[in-house]
Amino acid sequence: MSQLTVTEYSLKTLCAGQGSLDYNAIQEKIATHFSVSGTELNRVLYNTEHFAVVKLSGTEALGSNLTPNSLVIAITSVRLCRNYSKRDCENCGKLHLCRRFIYDDCRSSKAKKPCTYSHDIQSPHNAAILSANGLHNLDIKELRQLLLQNDPTLLPEVCTFYNKGNGPFGSCSFKQSCNKLHMCLQFILGACPHGNQCERRHSFLESRELLEKRRVNIELICDLPTVYRNICAIRRWESADEKEKGPQPSHAPSNPASDMESEEICLFFLRKHCSFKDRCKLVHFKLPYRWQVYEEMWKDLPNMEQIEKDYCDPNNIGRAGPPPVNFMTMTSNLSKVRRLSTVSSVTKPQHYSLTTEWLWYWQANTGEWIEYGKPEDSDIVSVVTSTDLENLYLADSKEKMVFQTTKHRYIVDFEAMLQKNLILGTCREIRRRPRFISEQEMERQIYSKGQGKDSPAPVKTVPTHWEMSAQPNAGYKLISVSESSDEYKQVQSLFQRTMRNSVIRKIERIQNLALWEVFQWQKEQMKKKNGGKEVLEKQLFYGWDSSPVAIICQGNIDWRICGTHGEGYGKGSYFATDASYADNFTPTTSATKTMFLARVLVGQFFKGRENYCRPPSKDGSYTNLYDSCTDNDSVPSIFIIFEKHQIYPEYIIEYNNKVGFMKWMMEIFSGRSASAK
Repeated sequence: MSQLTVTEYSLKTLCAGQGSLDYNAIQEKIATHFSVSGTELNRVLYNTEHFAVVKLSGTEALGSNLTPNSLVIAITSVRLCRNYSKRDCENCGKLHLCRRFIYDDCRSSKAKKPCTYSHDIQSPHNAAILSANGLHNLDIKELRQLLLQNDPTLLPEVCTFYNKGNGPFGSCSFKQSCNKLHMCLQFILGACPHGNQCERRHSFLESRELLEKRRVNIELICDLPTVYRNICAIRRWESADEKEKGPQPSHAPSNPASDMESEEICLFFLRKHCSFKDRCKLVHFKLPYRWQVYEEMWKDLPNMEQIEKDYCDPNNIGRAGPPPVNFMTMTSNLSKVRRLSTVSSVTKPQHYSLTTEWLWYWQANTGEWIEYGKPEDSDIVSVVTSTDLENLYLADSKEKMVFQTTKHRYIVDFEAMLQKNLILGTCREIRRRPRFISEQEMERQIYSKGQGKDSPAPVKTVPTHWEMSAQPNAGYKLISVSESSDEYKQVQSLFQRTMRNSVIRKIERIQNLALWEVFQWQKEQMKKKNGGKEVLEKQLFYGWDSSPVAIICQGNIDWRICGTHGEGYGKGSYFATDASYADNFTPTTSATKTMFLARVLVGQFFKGRENYCRPPSKDGSYTNLYDSCTDNDSVPSIFIIFEKHQIYPEYIIEYNNKVGFMKWMMEIFSGRSASAK
């Protein structure tokens, strides 16, 4: 029995046990196969090439002794090759495997054409790498677990800004368009002190759209809590290990990959009002772009505005200098070059300024670069715009766009940066370049009209009929609606259209500014997704039990908390056009009942099915989904909403049916008569 044999067995056991086991569990499994002392076992498990040892909560690294409260996690330096699909890497030391295969989402066996990328972990190239790293005895499920919790390119990282501040998105400025995971970090680590009362997400299903863009299927999503716990524990273990090593000698060259904590320039700093100041994780710079060269550390390049101007021209593959820059390889002489910039404009509302507007071009026969969406001779540009391409590129750069013109059918390959005519077979190069903005133009945008575009229009968010003097700084306020007002009569008319045997006791308006702003943001995103067309919005009824209404007033209608009120058309929140349907879900034993009238963004809808956890796809892709489901395509009476940000609970209606109301009045009258005697 050798130490190597025990190491390989331990690694395989951990990968088969969801990537980690507590010390007692791994000790028992090893003891059934090998006779090793505690000292020998410690020596094996403290091999930092294969194992990370942390406290069970994952909050801090351990000392020199393993204890029953230790968590042993499988780690590796092996990664998937990102250039494998480009066929331009040889002997790279990384695995050549289909990424969708690692996500267990490649259906090559059912497809008409087999997958063009390898599914063979024992190919000569892959077998050599696995053997060199002591992983040759892992099967695909075990290797998949190991890679998911160690390769940072496979799963989105947890958004640290989401875990700071208040509100539905914390302090994350990207909100719903963030390409990082919005999950409660304390919940992932198994130590959220707020439990079910926590405002942050505790379910990976709420982030399924982001995960499915990465091709993570629903079965794998269910296993993610353990995977992410391991990922977070490994990161903290690595951080603790770096602290123990202390500062490195100043003459040691740093790694350019590790020296770029962020490549995004802070929009708020450009506007002179970043509240995080030195604690901000984004780059603080005077321009919305920044060109740097790596010479033992990242250094700013001179003539930065001219470099940016040259780069924005799609005709240029580089510039002679000074300094010389190759835009295709992003190098200057033999040194690496990088371009930092503000966030892409498609991820922010249109009123934001100083975002980076990326333009997409294709090369005509004449050699001219033509921007998509411009009225040129070709019918290509009239169908697809730069915004269309940018949205899909950011969603998944490996996704291919297929579009049809009046003459031909095309496919855009983002990895190869080519546009191919599927009828003629001809290929054309495409390029992605930003729209140029000078420092003078930037200053004009900031100071024109006394405010930047990144400030929302002052009349945009708050409805005119709200009583803002009664609006709290945070949370919500219930405002009683006067019976003589048009507002009351409108709600009353909608309610009594199908509830004539009921008596309204009172109607209250819910004023929750945070929920309203999120609702408006969601409407804007759906409008952009719909090609600028207005989103269908309805006033719909939602029944409520005797639970405190504060649950909805504070946190919105969420089917994971409030219940589904039906499952025949999908697992979501059920809303009705008729109040009589919602009345079925209020307690029958109570004299006074409660019902909500909500604004709902139903958008484009499709008939639901019982097994739906989200609206179905319009075209089979992962990104082009319907907005909601319904019971009937032509004459819908029920709408199923899966995303709570499509809902704003606007009114609370308290009511009695007439029989219950008369009984209630008799009880009051009897009580008064008895007291009079």
